[in-house]
Amino acid sequence: MRLFEQDHVYSKQMKPKADERAVVQGSCYRFTVLTSQLIRMEYAADGVFEDRPTQVVWNRDFDVPDFRVIEDEHELQIITDHVHLYYTKGPFAPNTLYVDVKGNFSTYYSRYTFNGPERTLKGTARTLDHVDGAVELDEGIVSKQGYAVIDDSTSFIMTDDRFVEPRRKDVHDLYYFGYGHEYRRALRDFYQLTGPTPLLPRKALGNWWSRYWRYDETEYKALMRRFKTEDIPFSVSVIDMDWHVTDIPEEYGSGWTGYSWNRNLFPDPKGFLKWLKEEHLLVTLNLHPADGVRAFEDQYESMAEAMGVDPATGDRIPFDFSNKRFIQAYFEQMHHPHEADGVDFWWIDWQQGSTSKMEGLDPLWMLNHYHAVDIARDGNRPLIFSRYAGPGSHRYPIGFSGDTLISWASLAFQPYFTATASNIGYGWWSHDIGGHYRGAKDDELAARWVAFGVFSPIMRLHSTFSIFNGKEPWRFGLEAERSMQSFLRLRHQLIPYLYTMNWRNHMEATPLILPMYYEHPDEDAAYDVPNEYYFGSELIVAPIVEPMNKALHVAASNVWLPKGDWFDFFTGHRYAGDKSVRVFRGIDEQAVFAKAGAIIPMAPHHSGRNDTDNPDELEVLIFPGASNKFTLYEDNGTDRSYETGAYAETTFTLDWEARRLDIRLSGDATVLPEGRTMTLLVRGVKAEGAYKQETQTLRLELGEVDRDMTVELPVDLTSNDHRLDRLYRFLDRAEISYDLKDRLYQMSAAKTRLEAWLFDLHALELERDLQDAIMELMLD
Repeated sequence: MRLFEQDHVYSKQMKPKADERAVVQGSCYRFTVLTSQLIRMEYAADGVFEDRPTQVVWNRDFDVPDFRVIEDEHELQIITDHVHLYYTKGPFAPNTLYVDVKGNFSTYYSRYTFNGPERTLKGTARTLDHVDGAVELDEGIVSKQGYAVIDDSTSFIMTDDRFVEPRRKDVHDLYYFGYGHEYRRALRDFYQLTGPTPLLPRKALGNWWSRYWRYDETEYKALMRRFKTEDIPFSVSVIDMDWHVTDIPEEYGSGWTGYSWNRNLFPDPKGFLKWLKEEHLLVTLNLHPADGVRAFEDQYESMAEAMGVDPATGDRIPFDFSNKRFIQAYFEQMHHPHEADGVDFWWIDWQQGSTSKMEGLDPLWMLNHYHAVDIARDGNRPLIFSRYAGPGSHRYPIGFSGDTLISWASLAFQPYFTATASNIGYGWWSHDIGGHYRGAKDDELAARWVAFGVFSPIMRLHSTFSIFNGKEPWRFGLEAERSMQSFLRLRHQLIPYLYTMNWRNHMEATPLILPMYYEHPDEDAAYDVPNEYYFGSELIVAPIVEPMNKALHVAASNVWLPKGDWFDFFTGHRYAGDKSVRVFRGIDEQAVFAKAGAIIPMAPHHSGRNDTDNPDELEVLIFPGASNKFTLYEDNGTDRSYETGAYAETTFTLDWEARRLDIRLSGDATVLPEGRTMTLLVRGVKAEGAYKQETQTLRLELGEVDRDMTVELPVDLTSNDHRLDRLYRFLDRAEISYDLKDRLYQMSAAKTRLEAWLFDLHALELERDLQDAIMELMLD
């Protein structure tokens, strides 16, 4: 496919012309009422306005809402059900343009004035390169004060020939979001305005192996075999820059840029890629394209001819993504041959700034956009791996967050950073799990980072070029190793759930990870837990990001649980919600909570296998206490045939009062494995039969599942009968006096009244972590 000559995967999303009925226009101003809460505000002294798509905004074809206009010679007002805009005719200025949000917001905080201060709940940042801890975030589209603005005035125009051109200067093009606390609606309309997030390939949701290391083919294959022996699954192979020639003659400059396999390390690249495919791995190669194409490259001659350069001169072909001819040749000559050999997508490791030959044009955005367009030819899904390049970047997953320092501060910032990115629609961040460089070896930190990574959008282990700095689990102490192995296996078990959330992100404008205030915008407590987040529709995660209490062998996380019952994902321990609690977890645990009625489809773990296909055995984890419905989405996991109906949905409807689960299959069953069997794991209950007390879990083997079936659930809500067992295990491991252990256990075992027990516990004047940990174990 010629990049600039045919429609591409994003073309149908571009509907830039708004309905004329939504437009209120004068000689120098134009307002477009896209929704009752979203208004485009333009000012151009020459009265010429823009109706083409921009780098950020692709679609203005919204249904026209009801609104009123009040206008005289000097002033214009636009009134919708949600906002009231006031404009004194003339250039936009703080005293001529302001908008009020209606509803339960004070006049002061709900008023937007042109060039007024931003008070949003923030968005994300271009990169975490060289960051040790926190970094300043850009603004997002949701605000506790009820409004936010995207300034699209300098965004480049997408032209009819599928290229870009700069905006005219001295124009204002603003998008006002007046959504109050309707954060989900704001995000939904933002996606409609800018385009949806593509559906990721299924393998992208498994574990990624990445390391900046000078592997050769023999060492790399041996490593992959070792992972299989250790029973650690991976689904994506990331080959860093040493896949290509890096030791080049001095006259060519540095070896960072390269497109030619280093055959001293990989003598048979095509055979190597074929072997990785046979191991069920997607493959991505690292790119640093800034130095262009030089004469030592295998493809130099064909590239030179495509660019009209005499190959005999050996002249460097400069990198220039403001040149359509270069872009076309860049893909056809330098990338397509590698893709034909088996490369699935590219890691665009652009670190050379945001300037180009075309003033104001960010090369990173251009690389992201055209790589995504190009890789999606012939029915593929858009897939890149690159840094964030501003609003609209959610269309080009996956995000590479850069080279972070190895420290507890870096880990502590990443849950907040990841969740908050949803405020600008950016849902697929991939971090260097374990940190990239510097720091010190810390077994506990490495294990905690992996536990967070499994409950983050993309799980990618990575480290810098050091003989000592690798993220293989066996490099760490036994406890850390076992924890890392267990969590890496869990990530692959979660893929059916994750892939359904992938579909939800694509179709329903809801990222996998959301800050707590999306579901609870009027609860102050939801804003006070920045590191806690929803992980899909069923789970809440509050990652452990601080070192453990060495005497107790657990670390704490502050958790706010909304109203209702909540269950520990792993143990089934029940927590009453509508409160904050300090929870404590060992190095092999994570603070993950399932809502009452949660339904989580999973794949069983199969030793020594990397495949992430739709499983022939399905395990469905169910939590009690409330009715719920969950629809599992499945397709072939690779191409875009789902667009024409090649997908299946399995709907699980839990009627808790009737203790019944209905299972209904719809859609194209050919995408599913034949003879699929299903097992229900009902956790957090009391039951008889195949029951595991340690996790309060009843196992129900259903065998091969028909299209429709109903299952009776012979269970009752847990009363946390295992709490004394949990207390024993905690105290047995704690490095405190034996007398105190005996006293605490006996006091808890004999407790008759909660109030008396609490008074007795408090009277012991325990160290705070010990007291809080015991309270968590013993209380609902």
